[in-house]
Amino acid sequence: MSVREEKAALVDEIASKLSQSKSTIIADYRGLTVAEVTELRKNLRESGVEFRVLKNTLTRRATAQSETQALDVYLKGPTAVAFGLGDLVAPAKVLNDFAVKHKALEIKGGLVEGRLIDAEGVKDLASLPSREGLLSMLLSVLQAPMRNFAYATKQVAEQKEAAQA
Repeated sequence: MSVREEKAALVDEIASKLSQSKSTIIADYRGLTVAEVTELRKNLRESGVEFRVLKNTLTRRATAQSETQALDVYLKGPTAVAFGLGDLVAPAKVLNDFAVKHKALEIKGGLVEGRLIDAEGVKDLASLPSREGLLSMLLSVLQAPMRNFAYATKQVAEQKEAAQA
């Protein structure tokens, strides 16, 4: 396979990941040691996030192919891309937590469900609870009226029993 064909295959792969990912976060990894990058990759992998260091020119071609050109704003300097194929919040949460501990990692911005967000938007996204946390909050909100109704009927029954005695 020629170099051109390899690059075309890589652009197709990146474009596919950009199209499939629910959230894509771009970061500058300059200044991180090999051990720190390995730790970051491990943390991201455990969260179901793919992390790759990509060339900006190939990534620009992939964004054009996948109609995500809004990301081109952040494609300057060394670029690492985290693709969140499963959980929407996972890439932002892991990268933000890692950036807090390791100041060398700089989050540039990203794309979340087709909307461009800056570094502050990534931090806001990272502060959201996980999907499971949101579902448990929703469940407790949905259960509250039934729980309150059951409590109220129990109190009424107890008052009637007390009045009859």
